[in-house]
This record gives sequence, structure tokens and C-alpha cells, in this order.
Amino acid sequence: MAITNCPACSKPISDKAQVCPHCSLNMGGASPEDIQRKLSMERFQKLHRIQNQSMMAILIFIVGIYFVFMGDFPDTEKGVLMYNIAVGVAALGFIWYAVNRVRITLAKRS
Repeated sequence: MAITNCPACSKPISDKAQVCPHCSLNMGGASPEDIQRKLSMERFQKLHRIQNQSMMAILIFIVGIYFVFMGDFPDTEKGVLMYNIAVGVAALGFIWYAVNRVRITLAKRS
């Protein structure tokens, strides 16, 4: 029994396995078109997940910016803390969005 790589997901599997445990590819009846179709679908799903994360990052950024500019923070220690949290949330959303844009670019290249 040898370990080989699955032709669809490239993860290690047994050469005696009939179905890949990682991607559920039927090893016996998989044509090159089936493998290409599976790879294309996985790539699409990965891009879709990253785009969803980008939208969530934009939403977090907008909420943070809203509270920075529209929040009526008192001039107390608690108000300064609330303002700093709002700025932190906006910065976190922006950074997360920028990272996801880089991830999308790299995923489209590969």
C-alpha cells in the first residue's frame, strides 16, 4: 500500500482508496474533465469565501467609522475609551479588507 496524491485536491491518499476522503473524488471513474471541473468548483468556492470575508470587513469598517464620526462621546475616561475602540474597529476592518484583497489577487493568479 503506497501513499499517492489525489489528482483533484493533491492531498495524500492511499493508492487502494476508491474515493478520496478529502474531496470525495471517485478514483475509479474520474476522467480528466471531472478532475478539472472539481478543481474549478473548489477555486470558485474559495474565491467566494474570500469575497464574503471582504464584505464583512467593509461592514466592520463602516460601523467603526460611523461610531467615530457620529458617536457622541463624553469627555470622560469612558468616552475616550469608546472613541479608541471605534477607531480600532475601523482600523481592523480596513486592514482585514486589504488583506482579503491581496488574498483574492493571489488566488486568481494561481
